[in-house]
Amino acid sequence: MSKINREGVSDGPNRLGLAGIEFIEYATQRPQALGQVLEAMGFRPVARHRSREVVLYRQGGMNLVVNANPDDARAAGEHPVLSAVAFRVADARLAHQRCLELGAWGVESRVQAMELHIPAIHGPGRSRFYFVDRWQEFSIFDIDFKPIPGTDPKPPAMAGMDFFGVVQYVGMGRSADWLAYFEHMFDFSAIADDQRYGIMPKGKLMRSPGGHFLWQLVEPDPGLEPDWGEAQTECLQRVGLGVPDVARAVAEFKARGVEFVESERLHPEDRGALTRNLLGSVGFELVHR
Repeated sequence: MSKINREGVSDGPNRLGLAGIEFIEYATQRPQALGQVLEAMGFRPVARHRSREVVLYRQGGMNLVVNANPDDARAAGEHPVLSAVAFRVADARLAHQRCLELGAWGVESRVQAMELHIPAIHGPGRSRFYFVDRWQEFSIFDIDFKPIPGTDPKPPAMAGMDFFGVVQYVGMGRSADWLAYFEHMFDFSAIADDQRYGIMPKGKLMRSPGGHFLWQLVEPDPGLEPDWGEAQTECLQRVGLGVPDVARAVAEFKARGVEFVESERLHPEDRGALTRNLLGSVGFELVHR
């Protein structure tokens, strides 16, 4: 990931009215173990889905959903996977319809009684991109979830963290294809290669319309991404978390037992840091913003 240069954000097109990330979802057969990893990173369980095996974790303005619903968990396989990103948009139905008209593959809805319909399209691998327009006066979580008694519904963010973006693994030579996809489908814009302030010395960066978050495409390089061999596919790989002081954040997380990758090929801690993967696939990247 790279530090967002908000002063450099252009007034480009934003035809979906994209306004940030509402939630990021993991699918897993080991929800308790994954919950422990998320709690070490400062997230707290705040609500449970009314009819599915799904738990909402939160800190600050960030929502992470742990989906252990049997069908989704089995599809995830042995290790947890980043299974979905939900984009905040001006109108979810219109955003979904526009993407379908542009060639996206729609996801069949499996809405149960008393649930909201959240439209989605297929993302890389088995992942999904959701479109959410209920995030201001009230949210989707007010309808589909029940608060966990005795918990703070809005726990503060550790180390001033917020969602910075997402890292996506792509096949060798496929970065240009995915850049074109995000530009065409979501009005993302490519960032020049010399604008690189995070830990990764390679990869293609894109900025979402309005500069709310970044998206990074990384091609295979076992020297930089030792877990690529386990992934063996294009997929959403990890979440980027923006912090004002990387060294301070690293110290706080190390005190909580979080381990970080040490490599001469990665940038130093004042620019970013990468946690070691746990449960075979769950890692986070801290990025100075």
